[in-house]
Order: sequence, then C-alpha cells, then structure tokens
Amino acid sequence: MTIDRTRVVQSDYMHFAKLKTQATYNLASSGVANCTLAELGATMEDLELHGDNAYGYAPLTDRIASRFSIPPACVVTAAGCSFANHLAIAALISPGDEVLIEDPTYELLIATLQFRQARIEKFERSSNEGWRLNADEVVARLTPNTRLVVLTNLHNPSGAYADEQTIAAIAGGAASIGAMVLIDEVYRELMFRTRPAETSFRPDGNIVVTSSLTKAYGLSGLRCGWILAPAVLAERMRRLNDLFAVLAPHVAERLAVLAFDCLPALRARAHAMIDANRASYIEILGFHPGLEQDVFGQGTTVFPRLVRGDGDRLFDRLITHFDTSIVPGRFFGRPEHIRIGLGADPAMTRAGLERVSEALATGS
Repeated sequence: MTIDRTRVVQSDYMHFAKLKTQATYNLASSGVANCTLAELGATMEDLELHGDNAYGYAPLTDRIASRFSIPPACVVTAAGCSFANHLAIAALISPGDEVLIEDPTYELLIATLQFRQARIEKFERSSNEGWRLNADEVVARLTPNTRLVVLTNLHNPSGAYADEQTIAAIAGGAASIGAMVLIDEVYRELMFRTRPAETSFRPDGNIVVTSSLTKAYGLSGLRCGWILAPAVLAERMRRLNDLFAVLAPHVAERLAVLAFDCLPALRARAHAMIDANRASYIEILGFHPGLEQDVFGQGTTVFPRLVRGDGDRLFDRLITHFDTSIVPGRFFGRPEHIRIGLGADPAMTRAGLERVSEALATGS
C-alpha cells in the first residue's frame, strides 16, 4: 500500500486563528462577541449531562427544522459549522472527485477538500465586480467530472450576498450533470433581521446547506452547527458521524435549544454591535487612501485590498507596534488583502480601527 505523505492534514488558518491573533485590539475574529449563560436565561435545571440524543437531540433538531420550515428528517446536527462542512464533504465526495470552489474562499474549506483528496478546481469571484457570484461563469466551469460545487453565502471573506436567482442558476447547472452544491450559510444568519427562515436549501433539491449559531450570536462555546440536506443524504451523514463525533455533548444541546428560543434578543444584540462597528469602519477606514474596497451593508467582515504592501507585513506591524490583530489575506489566496472583523465590542473595535489607520499612515 502506498501512503500519500503529501496529503493535507492541517489548517494553517485555524492554527493562526487559535495562536497568533491574541491582542488587546482583536479585529481578526469574524464572529459576534461571546454572550453569557445569563443572556440565555439558563438555570441549573438546564444543565443536564445526559439525554436521548443517539442521532440528534429531538428538541434541537425540531427547533432547527421549524426555523427553516423543513422536515426534521432533513436536519443533521454537528459540532459547529466547521465540522458540519467536514461531515457534509465527507458524505458528498470520494477521494479523486472533482470539486469546483470559489476563489477567494475560507481556507478551512480548501484544507478539508484537500484532506478528502479532492481534485480542486476554482472559479474567481473578482474584487473588480464587488466579489459578485456570477452564475454564468460558474456553470461554464462545470465539467462532466464535477461532483460538487462549494460556495459561501454570505461570501467569506468579503461579506457579499448572492441572491436566490444566482444560487438557483448554479444549482440548475450542477443538477444537469448530476452534481451537488454545498453552501456554507453561517454568515447568512446575519441577514435574518426581517426574514428569519430564509435559506437556499430545499428538501427536494441538490443543495446542501451548513450553518451554526456561532458567528452571528456569540455562541461559539455551544458548538451548535447543522446541515440541511435531502432526507436520504441526511441519514447517510448521521451514520457517517458514527465514525467521527459519535454523540454530541448533551448539555450543549440543551443550551442550544434555549438559544433558539432567545434568537430575537440575540439577533438584536448582534446587530447593535455590528451596526456600530460598520459605522466606525466607514468613518475611520471606509475612504482611506491606502485601501481599495467594497463595504457591504451585511455581514461581520470587510476584505480591503492594500494599495501598498501585503497583509502579512501589516499584520506584523500591527501586532508588534499597535497590539492589534487582523487576518492577512494570504489565508484566502489574496496576500495583498486583509480581513477585518466587525462583530466585537464596539469600543474595542473602534480603537483597533484607529490603530489600523495609524499603521497604514505611518508604515513604509
């Protein structure tokens, strides 16, 4: 048996995010600031350790299904959106399968596809077009060998939104060759101010969706993620999960049920922070001569291009001299860009943005 020693078994971005972004002014995080147990209204009675959750805790599955007006049989719970993506990809492709993915995109999606030994093909989302998802270009890149198309909506890293007509056109093109479409919708949670049940998933379609409570609601500690998939495929994923997570921590499942009952308040909390931070960003960096960018009215991130230098040099300067962190664009295949998060405490974010502005003004 030949062992492939070049196989990717790690994520450089996750290593960076876990160990390299600690700073007083942390603009590297893309999620909303963590909330507390008190904000969930949790009591000791909610903290049971054990329960009937062999293939998902029914009250949590039902909450997710009700949220999106779909059958519970189409819901697979998972430990956060990252693991939901891993489980979905593991069920959707085999080693050697051709996968078409957007560029730029979230590095962990690329690393997971490489771990699964997919043959990766890319299509570009161009900054010159406002990072727009162009359905015609995507469909033109499909081949008879394409098994899966991978998208993010909202786009990670830019925050651009793709409408349903665009998604439907891509799904139709994929269906014509027997391919599936996987959409990471974790940032789309932040679009649910007026239409809280919106998703691209349809029980009878060829789209699989992943998401979680992590990014939009400050609930990273719960690891409440999910996959929406046609019922037969969802069952395959549940059985495949026997090889991975086996069972979820029941206490986290119970708290996630509480979180779903608190979503209006959590959503209001998130939007208050993000709206304030987006206003600060536009004021401080929105028209900065050292940046070229689109600042969208949704999402928790911006992805400007540096007029001079690259993201790693700016990151090093910010960490060393300004106690501030951002994400260098090389993790998204765009070294001349940086990603800045807008979900943290507004006072801290504003101070961090001012330091980015100073670093841009004084850097060589």
